[in-house]
Amino acid sequence: MTVDSGRVDTVMFDSFSTIVDVDVSSVLAEYVEDPELTSQLWRTQISRFRPLANFIGYVPHEEINKQALRYVFEMLDVPYTDEDLDQIGSIYHRLDPFDDVRAGMERLSDMGYDLYILSNGDHDVLDSMVENAEIDHVLTDVISADEIKTYKPHSRLYKYAARRTGEYPENIVHCSAAWYDVQGAMHAGMQGIWVNRKDQPQGLRPFDGEIDSEVRDFDEIADILSAK
Repeated sequence: MTVDSGRVDTVMFDSFSTIVDVDVSSVLAEYVEDPELTSQLWRTQISRFRPLANFIGYVPHEEINKQALRYVFEMLDVPYTDEDLDQIGSIYHRLDPFDDVRAGMERLSDMGYDLYILSNGDHDVLDSMVENAEIDHVLTDVISADEIKTYKPHSRLYKYAARRTGEYPENIVHCSAAWYDVQGAMHAGMQGIWVNRKDQPQGLRPFDGEIDSEVRDFDEIADILSAK
């Protein structure tokens, strides 16, 4: 499969791992012996908690981050205080954007596409991300899971996002570094581009088939959509 650029009017982006780098090992180095592994475990636990929140009861993303870190520290027998968890969690307001993000989004904007962010993060942290990445001037809007208390990859959030853009889902391409996010968007009727920054295997191939397109950075997204 491949993206049908002729049908695309709107380009939607995930935030964490897609626009900004979520490797926070430098912050965790003060607390643990293996900060890189701990950073990966933290992200994995966040990803496990979010789907549970869709079915058991919504919890704000900041609290999920905190409880996921608490779980990892206790699993690794790392001493901590609540103040430590809050301090480490605040890094989500200061994550660095990938080098290709602003230029790639500016190129897409110049090509006439409406650009949106669709994120599991709340608006507070997303406002910080947009400011740090210096991309406010190319964005049409930012959509948060908090608006309907539902996390990706639940189809309800993608359908809500499509209504917010005023587009049919098939006229939107969702771009994310998380394979489950891309496949969630496709399941809801959108097209999908996997921004596979770290050369990872596709995770849900046995369940939901091939994704539409795979790229390494935002410039490749613009290359695909320039064929309109």
